[in-house]
Amino acid sequence: MSATRSPRRYGRLLFAALPIGWVTVLLLLPYLFLFAHSFFRLVDGQLTHQLTLENYGRLFGTALYPNTILFSAGIAARVTLASLCLAYPLAYLLAFKVRRHKNLLYMAVIIPLWVSYLVRAYAWKIILGQEGVLNGFLMSVGIIREPLAVLLYSKWAVMLALVHIYTPFTLMPIYAVLEAIPPALKEASTDLYASRWQTFRHVVLPLSLPGVVAGCTFAFVLSMGDFIAPILLGGNDSALMVSNLVVSLFGVAFNWPLGAAVSVVMLTMTVTLLTMARKLEDRWGGGPAGRRLDAPTTGGMGRGALHA
Repeated sequence: MSATRSPRRYGRLLFAALPIGWVTVLLLLPYLFLFAHSFFRLVDGQLTHQLTLENYGRLFGTALYPNTILFSAGIAARVTLASLCLAYPLAYLLAFKVRRHKNLLYMAVIIPLWVSYLVRAYAWKIILGQEGVLNGFLMSVGIIREPLAVLLYSKWAVMLALVHIYTPFTLMPIYAVLEAIPPALKEASTDLYASRWQTFRHVVLPLSLPGVVAGCTFAFVLSMGDFIAPILLGGNDSALMVSNLVVSLFGVAFNWPLGAAVSVVMLTMTVTLLTMARKLEDRWGGGPAGRRLDAPTTGGMGRGALHA
């Protein structure tokens, strides 16, 4: 009996070792090397293995790096808010209002994800340029007499492109959660004389919060780490986001230890944000207001509960 179990046990261990080894070699080890490099010293332009905290002292002792992180976080927060304002109503329409060709419309929303990121960023550069589509349209209708130079190479151009790029990432988890809401819950709310707004506020919105958290997390993390759109559309000021700063430290300045220190701080912020998002999803996904979708209950729910 034990001889039969032994090959199966070794087979399961081998089957589990492949993905674990893949993640360890390609994900965990690079992070460990990055963390170790953040404590190395740069002497006369040469990387040495002398351990020091100078890199973190320089990071937090100079206003440039914290200001750059805050600037990037501000851009990411605005992109996240705008993406949520666009994604939630669209996901709601697709989930509850569209009856025919729902899958076709959903595919139309996420089709931009199939296009190269670089192509989408360059498309906005063509649209917002002085000789671009937008300036040409404004001049043709007589709103302006000469091309506007402020449309391109600004933080607003960066945010516009990032909202276009990351709105589908925000929409997908929200739509998945809304689509999974049992119709019986909305029907029960209607039977209890609740208005559409009350049904949305007390039924739909609480159950959709896990998807909102997931979508906003995607938009915030991805936009904060973006560096292509700021380079193409941001100009000198807006291009100085934290990702561009890291690229400059590793490439131009050849200051790998300081670049690694900035990367470690950003990685810590990202892990903290993901942990908080996970806790919020668990709380709202399993709490009284956001009861598990696979086991909906309406027992004890009266008309007064909807007005509470």
